[in-house]
Amino acid sequence: MSPQVLIDCQVATMIPQPENPLGMIRDAAIVWQGEQLHWVGRRCDLPPQWTNAQLHEAAGAWVTPGLIDCHTHLVWGGSRSQEFRLRLNGASYEEIARAGGGIISTVRATRAASDSELQEAALKRLDSLLAEGVTTVEIKSGYGLEAETEAKCLRVARNLAKVREVSICTTFLGAHALAPEFVNQPDAYIDTVLSMLSELYNEGLVDAVDVFCERIGFSLAQTERVFKAARNLNLPIKLHAEQLSDSHGAALAARYGALSCDHLEWLNEESARAMSQAGTVAVLLPGAYYFLRETRVPPVDLLRAQGIPIALSTDCNPGSSPCNSLLLMLSMGCTLFRLTPEEALTGVTRHAARALGCIDRGILQTGARSDLALWDIDHPSDLCYVFGQHTCRGTLYGGAWRATSTLKV
Repeated sequence: MSPQVLIDCQVATMIPQPENPLGMIRDAAIVWQGEQLHWVGRRCDLPPQWTNAQLHEAAGAWVTPGLIDCHTHLVWGGSRSQEFRLRLNGASYEEIARAGGGIISTVRATRAASDSELQEAALKRLDSLLAEGVTTVEIKSGYGLEAETEAKCLRVARNLAKVREVSICTTFLGAHALAPEFVNQPDAYIDTVLSMLSELYNEGLVDAVDVFCERIGFSLAQTERVFKAARNLNLPIKLHAEQLSDSHGAALAARYGALSCDHLEWLNEESARAMSQAGTVAVLLPGAYYFLRETRVPPVDLLRAQGIPIALSTDCNPGSSPCNSLLLMLSMGCTLFRLTPEEALTGVTRHAARALGCIDRGILQTGARSDLALWDIDHPSDLCYVFGQHTCRGTLYGGAWRATSTLKV
């Protein structure tokens, strides 16, 4: 493939500079060849060797890296709208879960669904994300809780990247909830999780491993058993941590070099220091906070003070964040958690990439992957300010245009 150049654009490289936290370049040019960027800078500084390359004009559009949704549960069967009504009548998330609803109700529906049914439903959710400039999505399992269905969900997740132009990172979340066959036997179920992990890893279906460490999930000791198994397979780990209580899971995850700890409403200072030292990303999930009507906000000031990278994600799932809009999470991250627009945008690009261990994306610079999004906006902060408005003109994914109806380059 020959080199190509995008001109007449404004670029947010997401590489911070003094007084320029988004690394913005006005009247910029971007050079790529195939899946790799070769040059990003001011158009007037475009090196002579690229002046005869194929040109594309962006008509003044803003360009960012392709957005990254780093925490989703995109593949599931059934619906949990009935539980939404129960919550509105006073039942808590925890009460619903303990009564056999919650995750287990989705497990029953997902086990009953065919591969094609799961894929069709997941594609609708995925297409909503892609229309908003998303080019990389993490998808967790965890709605099977037994080997056959966990494998089915991960295969469906992998297959989404074959039928859509998107990068998919798969995470094994077998320790999401206690399987119904193991009532009051959590340690025995963890034995099964470890067996599933080995099988799924051998099948090439797992990029990372996650656990729900919580009073309605799994204990620190049970979580550590999963972490040890993941480390033996050289798989990176993530953790659902401190969402409903301070379980000290984040400190444990940091000790194992976790890529990220996610939710974190109850994070304490000691665990935050451990995350900082380990380089672990804090993934905040305002959709779940909003949908569950939580009142305890993640300790953003503590994260800032400890220099912990902050990412944002949809947490797209049927029970606590049925949301398919990463742009909405930008707005919620700012309005609910008081992030700055610069922090929020970094949270769906550079820091989201770090939360997945994907060092080749989330920024626009020489050598990065040629994933980018074009926007009809006046300034990058508009992506946080406006919600419910389609401003994405289209994306470049791996060097190929993925157009919306308005893309003209």
